[in-house]
Amino acid sequence: MMNETKQLGLFALIALVVGSMIGSGAFNMAGDIALGANAGAMLIGWVITGIGIIALGLVFQNLSIKKPDLDSGIYSYAKEGFGPFLGFSSAWGYWLSAWLGNIAYATLVMSSIGYFIPTFEGGQNVASIIGASVLLWLVHFLVLQGVHSAAFINTVTTICKIIPIFLFILITIFFFNIDKFTFDFWGSGGFSWSNVASQVKSTMLVTLWVFIGVEGAVVMSARAKSKTDVGKATVIGLVSVLLIYVLITVLSMGVMTREELAALPTPTMAYVFESVVGKWGAVLINLGLIISIMGAWLSWTLFAAELPYAAAKDKVFPKWLAKENKNKAPSNSLWLTNGLVQVFLITLLFTDKAYNFMFSLASSAILIPYMLSAFYQVKLISFKEDKKQFIIGIIASIYTVWLVYAAGLSYLLLTMLLYAPGIIIYKYTLKDYGITHKDSKFEIALMVIFVILAIVALVGILTGKIDF
Repeated sequence: MMNETKQLGLFALIALVVGSMIGSGAFNMAGDIALGANAGAMLIGWVITGIGIIALGLVFQNLSIKKPDLDSGIYSYAKEGFGPFLGFSSAWGYWLSAWLGNIAYATLVMSSIGYFIPTFEGGQNVASIIGASVLLWLVHFLVLQGVHSAAFINTVTTICKIIPIFLFILITIFFFNIDKFTFDFWGSGGFSWSNVASQVKSTMLVTLWVFIGVEGAVVMSARAKSKTDVGKATVIGLVSVLLIYVLITVLSMGVMTREELAALPTPTMAYVFESVVGKWGAVLINLGLIISIMGAWLSWTLFAAELPYAAAKDKVFPKWLAKENKNKAPSNSLWLTNGLVQVFLITLLFTDKAYNFMFSLASSAILIPYMLSAFYQVKLISFKEDKKQFIIGIIASIYTVWLVYAAGLSYLLLTMLLYAPGIIIYKYTLKDYGITHKDSKFEIALMVIFVILAIVALVGILTGKIDF
């Protein structure tokens, strides 16, 4: 039993939710959206995202209340609802998303430092990899000191990084130009369903990326003082962050045209603010971004280490990942996770779009855990039992299915390339615990589909048909 003083209260849980969501994406979101969408499509995208992500947040809130015993993270909903293989796959996908996202953070944090120190400019050269590696292991050893200590530091960094964002919002309100915002509102050729639908689709992985972390309180629920705080933290954090994101993107498109935003280097927000207040604005935002990413990096290192540890204790991941150190930190899980991040940092040398690729891949990987959580709510609650929660589950399910469609075939195939090797780990884990489980026809069919899609992805990469 964990000492009560070492458990996480409501404010710490809210800070984990907000801290994990407001990371690098918030500072580059306007430019990422502008690459494929005009103002009108962006607003439609936010409506869809707002409805979908709030429904998903309410699903997590409701499930944390209805099933307080499932406190090992969101994968436990998939396991409870759909069996051991999908439970494992959900845990595997969430873990993949967590550490792939940390590679995206490494790219952008070095790019931001490059604003001040030209040696790191661009964030993808040898100096940047060395710098990112140093930061990676600093975060690693901080988490090894204990989850409670890391959560406290995350709370402080969350407060620090919100200050420049609020300042950006308050000042750009006075420079917002409605004519600039409405110019070319629907894009060239005006409004048409096919044109707008294509633009809206292009915003989906961007908006999902900036909301990854909504389940942060659920992941850490085993360490919460009160189970009711988990649901409260999820909803309070989600609504607050949604409002901030909408303001950032709308105000940016009222200060610069879509073409200007799309052409800006990262982080977009710094250069938007610089155009309004001068160089000090870019300096402030870059400093805020560095703090923000380090806070989000810390949050996601916590989540990425906590999930394999919790899954191992639940006999879903191999036994050795359940080991804790003297500070109750999940040490083996942490070493494995950050070891993989270190290896994949090398990819920064081979693609000039490392940040965009990694956040898209991280967003794709987490779609299955989110989808299965929504499906579980629909399975758990009948329409007669609770109409409101059933409808919320349906909305969240439709949203997650739409996200899979919007992500596109290439990212689905690349995601399967990551999921397929998990089948070997799944089989090893069953053997590790001496669990006798006969795979159902449904589970066998899923494994076959995973492998086939992974092979298609590999062939596509080798032949150049899938370009990343």
